Parts: sequence; structure tokens; C-alpha cells
Amino acid sequence: MRNLKNSYDKPSLIFEEKFFRKGYRRIAGIDEAGRGPIAGPVVAASVILDQNNIPKGINDSKKLSPASREIIFHQIMLTAIVGIGIGDVEKIDSINILNATKYAMNLSVERLDDKPDLLLIDGNFTINNNTQNIPIISGDTKSLSIAAASIIAKVTRDNLMNKFSHIFTKYKFAKNNGYPTKDHLNIVNNFGICSLHRKSFKPINKIINKNNL
Repeated sequence: MRNLKNSYDKPSLIFEEKFFRKGYRRIAGIDEAGRGPIAGPVVAASVILDQNNIPKGINDSKKLSPASREIIFHQIMLTAIVGIGIGDVEKIDSINILNATKYAMNLSVERLDDKPDLLLIDGNFTINNNTQNIPIISGDTKSLSIAAASIIAKVTRDNLMNKFSHIFTKYKFAKNNGYPTKDHLNIVNNFGICSLHRKSFKPINKIINKNNL
């Protein structure tokens, strides 16, 4: 598959419009949240925007404040076709994070109410789907559909980690979202791991071996 690479100030419909001109009609943007953390699931989202009703302010989720993300999240959910897929910790540890990400992405496509005829994927890889895949490096900064998916994935995962923080209270998941912050690693060193920690990830594996957990 071709890899479309360019640089843009803000995400736009440049990719979507290019493929609309080629006859595609249901173009889904796909992105994930949670590949880097040492705890919690990876969450993927697929979004088919309504070209006549696109919420304002859509951007790469990392460039938006939590409050803005939450507002735009609800607007996307109301106006677009959205599918969400989750790769849990067991899946990550059994097939690795990249394959768990692809699994979650495929699941998110399957959960769309309308079958897409083209997938714009954030990254440099394709997924095992019969629909045509177009990988776009840093796609969440270039394509509005992918940026919308990044918001859905990020808010969904953050909300999950917030819920987990009430169950695994020691680990401050609402604050660190499972990322390997200094404080998070200190907590794991002191108290050990919980069922949300990814044993296949080097920092956790190192602590397990060190403490014979």
C-alpha cells in the first residue's frame, strides 16, 4: 500500500477529497490511544464523518485540552458514524502491542454501522481488513477523519483509566493514564503490579524479575 506522507499545519479533508474524486464515498479515519503506556488497554476508533455536518475544532487529540476533547468527542458521537475497539492487557501480552493495536482497529471497523469503502489509518502499517487501507504517517495531524478518530480513542481510553483508578486506587491511573511516569514506576516498585500492568513491556518485566513477582 502507498504511504501518503506530507506535512500540514492542521488536519483537513485533503485526503478525503482526493479519494472522493476517485469514487469512494464512505471513508473511515482510524487511530488508537494507548500504545505507549505500561498499563491498561489499547483503544482504537474508526470514524466516518458526515461531510455536511463536521464538528468544529477537530484536531490531533494531543493538541487539545481535556475539556475541548470531551466537548468535541460528544459532537463527533452525535454527527458521525463511530466504531470503537479495545485490545485488553491479556491481548497485548499474548500477541504484542502492534498486533493488539491492529486487532482493536479491525474491531472498531467491524462495529461501524455503515461499512466503509476506504480506511485512512494513522501510522505506517495496514490492518487485516478486506477494505482498502491507506496508511498515513502522523495522520492525526493531516486528516480530519483520523483526527476525529484520535479524539474518540483518547477520550474513551482516558475515561476507562479514570474508572480503573477507583478500583486500583494505589496506582493513580486517572493521573498517569498508565504511562511510565516516575511516580507510577515508583508505585509499582513499592507495591508490585496489578492486573492492568502489561507484563510484556520492558519496565514492568524488569520490575517483575527484580522483585520475583
